[in-house]
Amino acid sequence: MEKIDIKSLTLIQLSELLESLKEPSFRAVQLFEWIHKKLASGFEEMTNLPKTLRENLEKCCEYTTLKTVQELHSKNDDTCKYLFQLSDGNMIESVRMSYHHGDSVCISSQAGCRMGCRFCASTLDGLTRNLTPSEMLEEIYQIERITQKRLNNVVIMGTGEPLDNYENLVQFLHLLFEERGQNFSQRSVTISTCGLVEQIKRLAQEDFNITLALSLHAPTDALRSQLMPIANQYPLSEVIKACDYYYERTGRRVSYEYSLIDGVNDTPIIAKQLVQLLRGKNCHVNLIPINPVKERGFTPPKGNNTQRFKNILEKNKINVTIRREMGTDIDAACGQLRKRYMDQTIKKKGGEL
Repeated sequence: MEKIDIKSLTLIQLSELLESLKEPSFRAVQLFEWIHKKLASGFEEMTNLPKTLRENLEKCCEYTTLKTVQELHSKNDDTCKYLFQLSDGNMIESVRMSYHHGDSVCISSQAGCRMGCRFCASTLDGLTRNLTPSEMLEEIYQIERITQKRLNNVVIMGTGEPLDNYENLVQFLHLLFEERGQNFSQRSVTISTCGLVEQIKRLAQEDFNITLALSLHAPTDALRSQLMPIANQYPLSEVIKACDYYYERTGRRVSYEYSLIDGVNDTPIIAKQLVQLLRGKNCHVNLIPINPVKERGFTPPKGNNTQRFKNILEKNKINVTIRREMGTDIDAACGQLRKRYMDQTIKKKGGEL
């Protein structure tokens, strides 16, 4: 019989499980707090639960944990990248970034990605599988165990397309926000998407108070389709309309992520096209000089081109910032560490044959 993924259960589902085991209802709250508040690494740590209950849970439940394979600390800033191994051997990565207002973590939602964005290392080997709610939570919990610090912000912007793993994502969010657990602030969570229109609308109807970030990267369909295959399925007019709907429904300002690539999407003409696309919207543009990926050949803008691009947007009353580059010395861009580790592993195995 397949074991129950206990860390992915809501408090109500956990109560139903314990009821089936003939346990009193208060045990559900105790168990939930051990899992999501005290961050127990296994049933054996739950000392106020009867031994017989812990033994029964061991038999019928899977308790998701991650193995830390690598932990890289930047010499340039207080950024740390973690390579985690899942129970089936798959690898995922997460990044912790420290700011004056607290620590943020960027987590993955899938092992690999099928979106095919031309500038991203995450998608080079395609999608292996979706992450479960418990695996996404464990990225946060493991980092909090390692650092012994509470994280202040969560960004689902690592490997994978979060809205391509929709049901697990929503369950993860409900668990993250549960007051008996992390009781995480909804306003401190950002979800990034390359533009899955139907799922953006669904997310708007969930009534979460979270920020939506659209991976835009180009102001026209022609250019965007060169960088992002998903643009062939969803034209910009539909994507922007879905983002407008998200703002109207939630009142949360949409963030537009724009990776600047030298000679591709960083010219003054393209900046003016971006102004036309976003003029009058209550939004924010986050300019990101591209983090070079050797398999892609893209490089960040030369000289003052990034600042020039920003100035054009500002002069036209578009809210814009340039994201501070962090962790460039530790492969902090999405998918780079995982890709390098997998390539090295394959090379070693090949050398043994």
